[in-house]
Amino acid sequence: MNVYDTANNLASEIKKSEEYVNYKMAKEAINLNQNLKEQIKKFEEARYDAQITAMQTGKNDEEKIKKMQELYVELIQDDVAKKYFDAETKFNILIADINKIIGDAIADVIK
Repeated sequence: MNVYDTANNLASEIKKSEEYVNYKMAKEAINLNQNLKEQIKKFEEARYDAQITAMQTGKNDEEKIKKMQELYVELIQDDVAKKYFDAETKFNILIADINKIIGDAIADVIK
């Protein structure tokens, strides 16, 4: 088996994982509610803006962080949004773990 076959098998296994399936279902549920979808988009834009500012300046913009937190606190009151964020977090952990495993395996040539 070559490395491309292995990568395709990994992709297939990820799509079968509980984390992927739950995240996909949560995204589909969000897409059924246009208002909630817009609120989440607004939150994600605020989160991105806060992250970019922190990366560019090397420090957090407290006003942007506060805005992001307020949007998040409001959103997680909704069960559909809460399930979405929980599923997103679990999926992101899965992907980060896979990336770490691959990164560790090739660390000797990328450092």
